[in-house]
Amino acid sequence: MDPLGQLTEALAKLPGIGRRTAERLAVHLARNPAGAARELSAAIEEARARLTACKLCGSVTAKEENPCRLCSDARREDAILCVVEDPSDIALIERSGEYRGRYFALMGKISPMRGEGIGDLRLPALLARAAAAKEVLLALNCDVESEATASYLRHVLSQKLPKLKISRLALGIPAGSAIAFSDPVTLGRAIRGRTEA
Repeated sequence: MDPLGQLTEALAKLPGIGRRTAERLAVHLARNPAGAARELSAAIEEARARLTACKLCGSVTAKEENPCRLCSDARREDAILCVVEDPSDIALIERSGEYRGRYFALMGKISPMRGEGIGDLRLPALLARAAAAKEVLLALNCDVESEATASYLRHVLSQKLPKLKISRLALGIPAGSAIAFSDPVTLGRAIRGRTEA
């Protein structure tokens, strides 16, 4: 394979980067080798040298700041543990400004198509973190694999920690959207999860 094709293939493996975007990025890097490519390479090497996974939640943190700043923050609530699929989900939830508890990243979900099973979910570490909480909030995605993962986690957590409250994120119509663009499953969940006005 030619170098541009190799670069495109490597970029397309990154999450959220489709084939067309990978092609545009590869061409940009190839046309500007002295600037952008060097900066990108240096930033990747610096990140690899200085970053690691938090030993408690799995989020990305500096090696010298482990556990991460969220796990080290004494002002956060220990009683609730938010379980997410990926560390990037933690940053999204933090931006909402509504959650002040602890986090745990599964680092995946049950996905037979991708070869990810129950053994990939960091279950022993989750059970250890959940044992110190009163509630576990399952903040997983809404696809079939995530729903299967949530169902499995609910089962395991309720068996191992019977006094633990297990909750899910409320699901419904996104802000700025219209009912006309919602699918029946989303509308049904929005109706079931309705709150007092």
